[in-house]
Parts: sequence; C-alpha cells; structure tokens
Amino acid sequence: MNFKRRRERPKAEVNTTALNDIMFFLMLFFLLASAVANPQVVKLLLPRSSSGEQSLAKKTITVSITQNLEYFIDDVQVPVDNLLPALQAYQQPGQEITIMLYVDRSVAIKDVIEVMDVANQLRLKLVLATEPKP
Repeated sequence: MNFKRRRERPKAEVNTTALNDIMFFLMLFFLLASAVANPQVVKLLLPRSSSGEQSLAKKTITVSITQNLEYFIDDVQVPVDNLLPALQAYQQPGQEITIMLYVDRSVAIKDVIEVMDVANQLRLKLVLATEPKP
C-alpha cells in the first residue's frame, strides 16, 4: 500500500501592492483635474446662506470682487469705472444675461451696490453667490 501524502494544491494569491500605487495616482489625477476644471474662478471667501441654488439663465457672466476691491469680469480684471461699458459689451439683442456676483465677505456693502446699480442700468438679472451653511 502506498500511503504517500497527496500533494497539496498551490493556493492562488493576488498581489495587491500595485493597486495602492494605482489608487494614489487616480486620486492625484482627480485632485488636479478638479482644480483645473473651472479656471475662471477667483478664490473668495463667500458669505453663507441657507437657501437653495438659483436657476440661471442661458448666458451667465461672472463678476467677482476681491478683498482688495479688485473687480473681475469672468477672469479679466476691470476697473470699477469701466464696469458699465465692459458689461455692455456682453449684451446682445434677444439674449437673457444673468450676472453671478461673487463678493468676498470682507467687502463693504457699498462696493456691492455699485455692481448692482450697473446691473439695474443695463436691466440685467443679478444673483449673489453664497456658500451653503455647514
């Protein structure tokens, strides 16, 4: 009689050390892609609001006021005196335009009112951007 032990079959193993590297590179790619996704944004600390998001018109112009009272239309810096003619250049007959106003929370309200006055003169809709409350 032959009482030899049967050979145990080799166990299949999956080496996952390379998966850690792949996940790290994917995470890095998405972080970089999200930072580049909207290049026309000026970094501001927005005031907080508990209301929901507003629906926007078909054409939206972004106006930003920084902490140093620098005015930007989309990503182009514009002096406050040239705000009216710069916004008039965006107007086209029959097209509804909405201004998204991004204002740093340290900016005085009188500087915000200047942009609102320009929007009223041009009969444009204006939406004040806020961050949601945590």
